[in-house]
Amino acid sequence: MYSLVYHAPYSMQIYVILNNIRSAHNVGSVFRTADGAGVSKIFITGYTPAPTDRFGREQKEILKTSLGATHTVPYEVIEDIQELIFRLKKEGVEIIAVEQTKEAIEYQTFKPKSNVAFIFGNEIEGVEESVLKESDKHIMLPMSGMKESLNVSVCAGIILFHFRFQTST
Repeated sequence: MYSLVYHAPYSMQIYVILNNIRSAHNVGSVFRTADGAGVSKIFITGYTPAPTDRFGREQKEILKTSLGATHTVPYEVIEDIQELIFRLKKEGVEIIAVEQTKEAIEYQTFKPKSNVAFIFGNEIEGVEESVLKESDKHIMLPMSGMKESLNVSVCAGIILFHFRFQTST
């Protein structure tokens, strides 16, 4: 029997932190992309909607957009992002904010040193200033058009597949 899916071996763990994402559709889309990119875990922080609500009911919009990836990608809901950042840093994970800042470098030039967690922020406001201060680095996607940003799920797709390709052995 042949498998149509290729699973590449990875030399490091890639994590996603979704902080204060408003749209359930964006959350579902990131789950679907994370599944394809082999993300180790998604952390849902702030007011980002989770795949299941506090009563254990599946969120239909997230489930539909993710095409079931909420069942294949491990996730953890942790309201306080500062607590999560502290915990991950203690575990040796590099914390990388994906945001356009004065300190940001283009994503293609960043080389992870260890396991890495990419923070994606609110669709309008981006990654909060307090979170940016706690991050080890800021990376950005260069923009050529009149708009200053991409949809958060599109941005996540570019970042995750770029770095997954880099970390394959």
